[in-house]
Amino acid sequence: MSEYSLNNGERQWRDRGGRLYSGPKMIGIQGISSDVARIGRRLSGEYLVNGNFGNISLKDPDKDGFYITSSGSYLDDPGLLVFVPLKGDVPRNASSEWRVHHEVYTKTRHVAIVHAHPPHAVAHSFFCDEIIPQDCEGTALCPTIPVVTGEPGSQEVAENVADCLCLTNLCIARAHGTFAAGKTLDEAFLYTSIAEYSCQVLLVVRELQREMGTP
Repeated sequence: MSEYSLNNGERQWRDRGGRLYSGPKMIGIQGISSDVARIGRRLSGEYLVNGNFGNISLKDPDKDGFYITSSGSYLDDPGLLVFVPLKGDVPRNASSEWRVHHEVYTKTRHVAIVHAHPPHAVAHSFFCDEIIPQDCEGTALCPTIPVVTGEPGSQEVAENVADCLCLTNLCIARAHGTFAAGKTLDEAFLYTSIAEYSCQVLLVVRELQREMGTP
């Protein structure tokens, strides 16, 4: 595995097939599990997931596949992760959304994916084909949040999400939840958090407009 220094201090590295990735190289399953649990706790702490819903994955380019949380696991205490090969049989205990993660890693250069159920973002998805944030952070990082269709766990939603994430870092599956991706789990978490915050701001703005009688 070759490594190269970037101007901003971030590392780039190539897998055995010569593909170039950015971000910290996770060392072993223990490092990956620790990072997934840390992000899971942040998701729970910001009420971006509830119960044992949502899932997290991280690509392992050395093995041509990805590690994902297991079906029914709690993200703040995910336990053992499941390795899903990009080619080959999928373990039965992999998250029910493994198809989305598989499709995204097959079609895009993203290395990490966070799927959460932020309530305000999910609520907005019932009524919009795309969400346009008005706050400064949302406008800067995700000026348009696409909304896609498809039943949870289906190949349809997997293909629709992957097609969106070819062009952006964030989308929402209607009535289901956000899928955010990036070079690291922290980046994917950031987009998840921004989606919920921007949708909360939109709701407050609309309520104030009604109260003040402004269009």
